[in-house]
Order: sequence, then C-alpha cells, then structure tokens
Amino acid sequence: MAAGLRQPWVQTLTAVYCSTEQKAMDGAEILASHLGLEFQQFDSLGEIDRSSTGYLPPAEFEAVADQFFAQPEDSIRGWERAVDAQARIVSTIQALVAKDSSDGAIAIVSHGAVGALLHSWLTRQTISRRWDQPANGGGNFYAFALQPPAAFGNWQPLDGPFN
Repeated sequence: MAAGLRQPWVQTLTAVYCSTEQKAMDGAEILASHLGLEFQQFDSLGEIDRSSTGYLPPAEFEAVADQFFAQPEDSIRGWERAVDAQARIVSTIQALVAKDSSDGAIAIVSHGAVGALLHSWLTRQTISRRWDQPANGGGNFYAFALQPPAAFGNWQPLDGPFN
C-alpha cells in the first residue's frame, strides 16, 4: 500500500469512503491518514452476504463464487443474489457521490465482488466473474465515473505498475 500512496493520482483525492468490514476500514484509514482526511463508512458498501455458508475452504469458495457470478438471478447456497448486491452497491455509490461536497476525486475502499459488480454496471456488461479483481491477494483499483457511467480500464494493482 505504501507504494500506492506515492502515485500522483492519490493526491487528487478529496474524500475517502469504505465499507464497515475491517480490511476496507484498514485500507481507508491508511489512505485517508496519508491525505489528512477523515473517511466515512457505509454498511451497504460491504461484500456480498455469504453468511449462509460461513467460511468455505478456498477451492469450494471459488466454485461457489463462480456460480454466484454465472447465475446472478439465483441465490447460490443462500448467498445474496448478484443482482441484488449490484443494485445495493450502485445505489449506495450514486447516493454518496450525490452527497459528496468535496471538490476532487473520491476513493471507495471496498471488496473484489463489489468492484466486479460495479464494473459490469458501469460498462453495461452482463454480471460476470471476468470483471473480478485479479487473483493477486487484493489491493487493486480502477477509476470510474457515474455520469455517464464508465470504467476507465480494468483492475490494476495499487502498488503499480500503472497503465
């Protein structure tokens, strides 16, 4: 994360938002602190609700996640449906952007599936795991705009190199 903080685009950020899950709060704290900002938390920026299964071993988790993305209208093993999660995420981001009073770019620190669902909405593509972040342990980002909806490229590692 330290290498990512040295990237020029970080200095354009004027607000930081995150989910209420610990990894997201930790990342938001590092980013906001570096910029001398506070960060705001939103439950609705949280990862998909997978509480019905709890922890799954990695291979089983990946298989269920594949189904989650492949069958977005279905609840896979009791998980939140992808279409419902996408609607929650998009409406949350639209609302926080509408209320944001800062004068620069904002950062949203959340989770891989959240970003994948948002990316598919921004690019008007079918929900698909192809929009998920790379399997590099996390710490990825992409830039986007809501008006008009657009994703500017795909996921990149926060610590570079950047495209």
